Amino acid sequence: MTEAAAWSGLAIETRGLTKRFGRQAAVKDVDLEVPRGAVFGFLGPNGSGKTTTIRMLLGLAAPTSGEARVLGHEMPREGGRVLPRVGALVEGPGFYPYLSGTGNLHRLDSADRYAIGRTRGARVEHALDRVGLGSAATKKVKAYSLGMKQRLGIANALLTPRELLVLDEPTNGLDPQGTREVRSLIRSLAAEGTTVFVSSHLLAEIEQICTHAAIMSAGSLVAQGTLDELREVGRPRVRLLTPDVALAAPVLRTFGMAVESHDSAPEASADGREIIAILGDDSIEPDAVVAALVAAKVRVRGFAVERTSLEDRFVALTGEGFNVDQ
Repeated sequence: MTEAAAWSGLAIETRGLTKRFGRQAAVKDVDLEVPRGAVFGFLGPNGSGKTTTIRMLLGLAAPTSGEARVLGHEMPREGGRVLPRVGALVEGPGFYPYLSGTGNLHRLDSADRYAIGRTRGARVEHALDRVGLGSAATKKVKAYSLGMKQRLGIANALLTPRELLVLDEPTNGLDPQGTREVRSLIRSLAAEGTTVFVSSHLLAEIEQICTHAAIMSAGSLVAQGTLDELREVGRPRVRLLTPDVALAAPVLRTFGMAVESHDSAPEASADGREIIAILGDDSIEPDAVVAALVAAKVRVRGFAVERTSLEDRFVALTGEGFNVDQ
């Protein structure tokens, strides 16, 4: 297989990507793989290296070592062949406050040497309508809310058809309705074949719109894959509430479950004590487990199967909490 063929199925790939500022490594040996057509979530706490990585992907910063390819071309060396096919909203939008939304987009589009001038008006109008700013198109940007400026930034990224869209915190400052609209927009872009790369601290957004994700911690890539793959690294757990701990544990073991812990405190509630066991086989039916417990005269006060969430994986990999709310 040729090198070009090896990259062909990926919108973004990095190998050993590293960026140092003096002695400090902001990004360390990152091997990132973003499939074409994916909605890819880029996760990590503040200072984890997300923005520095994005800047290198877009040619805004040169790597200290390693390499990055975007849409099959090396960055930043082949940026002229890549950037016309990439739309980006990075580190918040910046606009001329005394120009209207339309005026800002006209000026930004005219600065793009690859843009077609004769279609500018129609493209600007379509982009504003697509992000819900059609009615505010003539309003000066100084009167825009943060959420409206965020929408305008996305509209700027959509002025021409893009194969790849890179969005840094795209729902920042949006109200719930605006968030739903941006979520729907991202889905529609993906349905049209655009690869969407979303950096966000809102876990709920990533789980709702993304097909794949990667997690950064302290400059290193600690996990990546489909959302299901990231969740399934940890085995599902069973939580059983019963006053009959001694009877229940052997029954769970007959199903191949490893009893992880149980609450043996004398002050346990009247409903019993909690047993936590690792479910070793996904094919086991919870109803069958409960039936076996009841047959063994175990009084079942509560029974639940808990699967590993993306939040669980994030905390396990980074040791930090995650903002799951708007």
